[in-house]
Formats: sequence, C-alpha cells, structure tokens
Amino acid sequence: MKRFLNHFFYVMSENPVTVFAFSLFILIILTALFGPWLAPYDPLATQAANALQPPSLQHWFGTDHLGRDVFSRVIVATRLDLGIALSAVALSFFIGSALGSAAGFWGGWTDRIIGRLSDTIMAFPLFVLAMGIVSALGNSVENIIYATAIINLPFYARVARAETNVRRNAGYVMAARLSGSSDLRILATQVFPNCLPPMMVQISLNMGWAILNAAGLSFIGLGVRPPDAEWGIMVAEGATYIVSGEWWLALFPGAALMLAVFCFNLIGDGLRDLVDPLRRT
Repeated sequence: MKRFLNHFFYVMSENPVTVFAFSLFILIILTALFGPWLAPYDPLATQAANALQPPSLQHWFGTDHLGRDVFSRVIVATRLDLGIALSAVALSFFIGSALGSAAGFWGGWTDRIIGRLSDTIMAFPLFVLAMGIVSALGNSVENIIYATAIINLPFYARVARAETNVRRNAGYVMAARLSGSSDLRILATQVFPNCLPPMMVQISLNMGWAILNAAGLSFIGLGVRPPDAEWGIMVAEGATYIVSGEWWLALFPGAALMLAVFCFNLIGDGLRDLVDPLRRT
C-alpha cells in the first residue's frame, strides 16, 4: 500500500493536468454521493410563483418553467448520470475484457466468433443502436445501462484481444505455464494485469461517452423520464426557452455535462500511469 501511495504521489507531481482531473473527479463523486443533502431546495418541488426566475442569490442557477430550483436539480442529477455511466462501463468492461482476453489467448473459433460479434455491433451507428435497444426494451434506467454497455463492448473486447495476443507467448507466460499454472490462472494473474494500462484510458473515455449517451437518450425522450432530475432532460426542457431569453435553463446543466465529460477525458492518462507496471519499476 505504501509503495502504491508513493507511486500515486509521484504521478500526481509529474502531471498537473492529472491533478486537476482527479480533483474534478473527486468533486463529481462527492456531489453524487451527497447531492440530495447539498441541494438547498427539493429538486422536484414546483412553485408556479417562482417560475422562470433568472439566477439570483436565492436561486443561484435560476428556476425552470415549473418554479423548480435549477441548482438543486443539477446537483441531484449528478448521482443519476454518474450511476448510469459507472454501471454501464463496469458491465461492458468486465464482459468485453473477458471475451477479448479469451479471443486473444486461445484464438481459433473463439477468436472468430467474438470478432464477428464485435464487428456486428460496430457495424451500426452506436447511438442509433442504443436508441433501437432502448426503444425495444423500454425507456427505463436499467435499459439505458444495458444499451450503453452493449455498444461499448467492442472497445474493450478489441483492446483486450490485441494486448493478450501480444503477451500470450511472453517469457513470463511461458514460465507460468511450465510451473503448472492453468490457462485461466495465467490469464488472471499474468496476462490481464499487463493489459490494464491501455484499458484504463478506454474506461475513462467510455465514462464520458456513457454520460453523453445517457443524456442524449434523455434529450430525445428515450432516456430517464420526467420529472426526475437528469442533465439531458434539463437541457431538452431548457432548449425551448432559449429563444425567449431564459438561457440559464440549458446553460447550467449543459455546463455540468461538459465538465463531467472533460474530466473523464483528461483522467485517462493518469489512470494509465497509475496501473502500468513499467511505471513502477
């Protein structure tokens, strides 16, 4: 543990951008965990008398067309959007990396079947495929997670296959095989840990994409249903009021969405450096 902490602080000191990205990531996590207690108002409480008020000391981000506090809704929406992204990326990572590692390690028909499955998914425009899956299954949070996980599977499968294929005949793999280790044990303890660094970058990029995907589905009416607070819904509702001058309705949830995606796009290099065994030597 001490060695990992020393390496962590070394990586942080070498890359200020990574420090900023991790700081923003921690802020997002804390907002997601404690959002309902940090919100000054009930995000679902309507008050017609306060409808469409601009930002002020009482309502920092203004109010929407139903008098709901936009600041409270942006904060509370963090938990939902981040939860969808984390669940979808975790599901696609574990399944995709397992399939890709099997394809790269054993090859043959295993590689062909998994490769054709990945090609089939990648043949579709991914957002259109997610729309079709959610339309067929129904627009619930669970189905958004499944749809986002399915369209992200090929990314992890391809990266895991390529990295495993390069390492399956490495010296340390041969030594483990000669010592009597099974193929599954070699995959879990020797090959997969060395495949993690490039996949860490893919995870961080997919986190941003998963948030955008969930917000995009909600924006077109196939995602989270109102009146739940979600960034995509808030941008969609606010877009109709931009022409009449109520700019804050779409600006602040859109800014929150942008910061979240920006954070995960920047954090990839830092994650790669943290888990890369070569950086710890």
